[in-house]
Amino acid sequence: MRRLSFRGAAALLTLLLMAAAPGCRRRTTTVETVEEDNAQLASVVQTNDAKASMQLLKGFYDIENGAWRWTKSEFSVTLKAPPEARTKGAVLKLSFSVTEPLLQHTRTTTLSAVANGSVLEPETYTKAGQYTYERKIPAADVQGEAVTIDFRLDKFLTAGQVEERELGLVVASAGLYPQ
Repeated sequence: MRRLSFRGAAALLTLLLMAAAPGCRRRTTTVETVEEDNAQLASVVQTNDAKASMQLLKGFYDIENGAWRWTKSEFSVTLKAPPEARTKGAVLKLSFSVTEPLLQHTRTTTLSAVANGSVLEPETYTKAGQYTYERKIPAADVQGEAVTIDFRLDKFLTAGQVEERELGLVVASAGLYPQ
C-alpha cells in the first residue's frame, strides 16, 4: 500500500474542497410579500373578530375571552361609509360596557367622539352596565369611503390602579348605519 506524502495529501484535500465548494455556496432565498388587495373595510366591526384589527386604529388591546377588547382612554376606529350616507348622513353605534372597577375609582366617565372632524355630543355614565353610544353623523362628514371616529374618555383607570394597563371601556362593536 502506498502512502501519500504531506504534499499529496494537501493536494488531494484541496481538490476535494474545490469539488465540494459549489454545494457550499449560500443560496439566496427570495421572499415575496403579497398584499391582500381584497381586504375591504366594513361598516360594522365586531371587536372579537381578528380581521377587525386593521380598522381599530389605536387604543384597543387584544381580544379577551374571545368576545371583546378593552380600550385605553383614547381610541379610534375607521368604518366604511354606507353608500347612501353621502347624501343622508349616517348613524354611529358603539356597543360597550362600563365596568364596576372603573366607576369605583372615578364615579363617572364621559365618552366623547369626533367623526371626520364633526364633534358628536358626549354622554356621561354613572352606572356599570352595557350601553350603546348612538349619534348621527351629518352627510357633510361622510363624503369619503371611510369615516374615522376618535373617542375619548374624561376619566379612566390609569395604569397601576387595577392592573398594569390603562383601561377605559370594554368594547364589543362599532358600526356606521344609514340614517
